[in-house]
Amino acid sequence: MSRAEIAEQRAPRAEPGRRPSVLWSLGLFRSELVTVLRRWRTLALLGVLAAVPVLIGIAVKVDTGGGGGGGGEGGGGGPAFITQITNNGLFLVFAALAATLPVFLPMAVGVVAGDAVAGEANAGTLRYLLVAPAGRTRLLLAKYASVLSFCLIATLVVAVSALAVGALLFPLGDVTTISGTRITFGDGLVRAVAIAGVVALSLSGMAALGLFVSTLTNSGIAAMASTVGLLITVQILGQIPQLHAIGPYLFPHYWLSFADILREPVYWDQLVKNLELQALYVAVFGSAAWARFTTKDITA
Repeated sequence: MSRAEIAEQRAPRAEPGRRPSVLWSLGLFRSELVTVLRRWRTLALLGVLAAVPVLIGIAVKVDTGGGGGGGGEGGGGGPAFITQITNNGLFLVFAALAATLPVFLPMAVGVVAGDAVAGEANAGTLRYLLVAPAGRTRLLLAKYASVLSFCLIATLVVAVSALAVGALLFPLGDVTTISGTRITFGDGLVRAVAIAGVVALSLSGMAALGLFVSTLTNSGIAAMASTVGLLITVQILGQIPQLHAIGPYLFPHYWLSFADILREPVYWDQLVKNLELQALYVAVFGSAAWARFTTKDITA
């Protein structure tokens, strides 16, 4: 099948002489999301993310000898919440998200976002997609929406895998919050869903940055490598004590603030700052991506 035929199948049709409707736009978004999820690279990334909670759960189970008394204070290393896993398998969800958020989740999002536009240009399908009555702005919004959807899907893959492994290997029950109070398992599960939502939103700034990088080149590999490289660079900058003044302005700075949802009452200060910072990155790099994409000479 030729590149033109591939692009023609992916782009929904609008009636001649009429502007694309909302349903047509939703069809464009669905087409972009299906394209992302059908790629073997995307499936491999999701498989790796699903495997992380399994490895953590098995490691904790082996380390504690299958016992249930690993919730003491001597747990020291490892992700947050890891010392509570043997007492309650639900804590594996929180530990897995804390373990994957700094590196694995943003790297996966960086790969998908970096490939969004540059990958199409490299494959030769971008020009054919723009032949359809989508418009560059509508197409860019559809691509960003598909990347945001991947953020949510990737986060849920980690959370669901962790919940399944935690239920299989460890007991479930009432949850002890960071504040020391106890809440029911149902309330803890609701908070786990809220945490997954916050983690997905925390990746929105990274997604906008990756989309902007993707508009700067026609090489998908270069865009993905550059996005992941920027992630690593920012993570390093955030760990340098002499640069602590710029820390609050780096997009990963408040990522682990999702732990405050497990307090009683919930601490909102860091959570709100995180969402505001991500919104700022989305506004800045989303606008930059739009300005670049709408004026770019599409030759491939």
